[in-house]
Amino acid sequence: MTVRTTRSSVTFRSPFRLPGIDELQPAGTFDIEIDEDAIEGNEHTVYRRVATILYVRSGGTTQAFTVDPEDLRTALAKDGAQ
Repeated sequence: MTVRTTRSSVTFRSPFRLPGIDELQPAGTFDIEIDEDAIEGNEHTVYRRVATILYVRSGGTTQAFTVDPEDLRTALAKDGAQ
């Protein structure tokens, strides 16, 4: 199977929490990777998301957390509403 990886970043203006990450995260810009599997069809190739990874840098180390994309969208919307 072919995996497609898309890289981008998100910016939080306020500290935030996401399910699966115990600590409160500071405001800032975070790198995101989205991995998708290619599903070959007769006429089209479609992609199914298999992982969304948030990279958190702190004190010279980087941690990677697999997050639910809906939880990430909700946290970003909440941050934008503040």
